[in-house]
Amino acid sequence: MAENASYKTKLEDLLLTTAKQNASDLHLAVGRRPTLRLDGVLIGLQKEPILTPEAMEGLVTALLTSEQKERFLKDKQLDFAFAYEDKARFRVNVFYQRGYMAAALRLIPAQVKTIEELGLPPILHDFARLSQGFVLVVGPAGHGKSTTLAAILDEVNHQRTDHVITIEDPIEYLFVQDRCIISQREVGNDTPSFHDALKTLLRQDPDVVMIGEMRDRESISTAMTAAETGHLVFSTLHTNSASQTIDRIIDSFPADQQGQIVSQLSATLVGIVSERLIPKIDGGRAPACEIMLVNSAIRNLIRERKTYQIDLVIETSMQEGMVTLNRSLAELIRKKQISLENAELYSLNPSELRILLERG
Repeated sequence: MAENASYKTKLEDLLLTTAKQNASDLHLAVGRRPTLRLDGVLIGLQKEPILTPEAMEGLVTALLTSEQKERFLKDKQLDFAFAYEDKARFRVNVFYQRGYMAAALRLIPAQVKTIEELGLPPILHDFARLSQGFVLVVGPAGHGKSTTLAAILDEVNHQRTDHVITIEDPIEYLFVQDRCIISQREVGNDTPSFHDALKTLLRQDPDVVMIGEMRDRESISTAMTAAETGHLVFSTLHTNSASQTIDRIIDSFPADQQGQIVSQLSATLVGIVSERLIPKIDGGRAPACEIMLVNSAIRNLIRERKTYQIDLVIETSMQEGMVTLNRSLAELIRKKQISLENAELYSLNPSELRILLERG
């Protein structure tokens, strides 16, 4: 028992260090020191000993309830949220690698930041004012998708009188209800699966729906049906651009269903934000965003399956509020927030970025 208590104390020390350093993640793995991700870079905690299999098991056990431990040992991996008193909250994934336990913990800030505080484009306020439609925030893992969605949803919470339902695995940001009723449903605790939650979603009288991540055909299909029937639906996908997102959605369905999906998508999709967090010159990270707003030209391209032409429409529709990722990166370089080298690392077309900068 004393040993268990010492692992609990060690875990609490590591969680507090993560929060105090304002790291985005804490990684625990056998054969390495506990490691923080600061501004996108992994940094080992040199004062900490290298983790042994026994220490790793002790730390993971300190994170889990007995029921969670049972599920983890059966499935070999587990997602859940963990709160350390009222000091810090984490999204946790525990897993096995090479036969040993390991854990990745993502720090979730206690306060939901506003669109301005996050440095996001003001056009995102428009998404919070929509009455219906389908909005996606996309990008690689760890680049701010959940944080951006939370900022938009919290604006809905303060500005509107709606019923907001979120389906998450696990729940990340905890919303303090203001003008909205907010029902946050966690897979595993409040519903057996995404499938079950989505099946009954429309019977719960939502106005706004947030699906934490579209993991399969069914969640995509339910999201589009909800948007089609007069709801405002937000979700995320691990894709790199707006055009790639549309292709991914269509291609996730069998060929005989794609015609219907194309039709639904062109009718319901309102916008896609593709986000990257770029290391800033003076520390921290700045968001670079591609913004696609669905106008009649983009609806036609979706219907005609000509998604390869969408990038050109975004490039030529700046007056409507659309922005290419390269223009967003170029603006951050001109403001001296990020370096050209880092911008090129995240650009999908570095040569075009250099041309943009030469033109001024």
